[in-house]
Amino acid sequence: KKYFVNKFTMSDDEAETNLSYLMDAKFSSHDIVALALSSVLGVWYLFKKHWIANNIFGLAFAINGIELLHLNNVMTGCILLGGLFFYDVFWVFGTNVMVTVATNFEAPIKLVFPQDLMEKGVFGASNMAMLGLGDIVIPGIFVALLLRYDRSLNRKSNFYFYTCFIAYVLGLLTTIGVMHTFKHAQPALLYLSPACTGIPILVALIRGDVKSMFQYKDHPDKEEKGEKNEKKNE
Repeated sequence: KKYFVNKFTMSDDEAETNLSYLMDAKFSSHDIVALALSSVLGVWYLFKKHWIANNIFGLAFAINGIELLHLNNVMTGCILLGGLFFYDVFWVFGTNVMVTVATNFEAPIKLVFPQDLMEKGVFGASNMAMLGLGDIVIPGIFVALLLRYDRSLNRKSNFYFYTCFIAYVLGLLTTIGVMHTFKHAQPALLYLSPACTGIPILVALIRGDVKSMFQYKDHPDKEEKGEKNEKKNE
């Protein structure tokens, strides 16, 4: 694997004795290929607004969001999902703001799925169902937390990760089913929040792991270091 180094410098005098780097970049051939592909994809989305390009960007943003955002314990995740449960219900059923923004705002903030794909084809489909990225990222960081909890148990299987992931899929299928039954937009977190929190906790209660699940803290060493630094500053 080859690496390339690109440096731009600025000197205070002609002798260039005092150099300061304006840019110091190290990248590989893989990065160049990725840049080229993403540039083509960006131009395609910019001019065509095609649903495939939208979904590729949306999935990339969702994966990056799950990677960057972390919950430190299960209780925090339950409070977050519980609060967003009421938030989503209010803004979808109480007002039309959420639906209006989702349908009219042209940006990869949602995944779209053509309902007339079989009739009009990949490039002609226009009747779209949609799923907001928040409905992926927020439950996703809770699923990721349970994966780290599984790893902390030092067991052979990632039981609670798969339990929560399956619960998410079931919640999503329930959302789709209710939406098609009542012909009305549904707040996905109305179904995803109880599924992603309730099912794993219920299973943990049956298996006798509920106490250790709620006692688990992600990166406790970092929290201790942060507290020590705060005490030193005081």
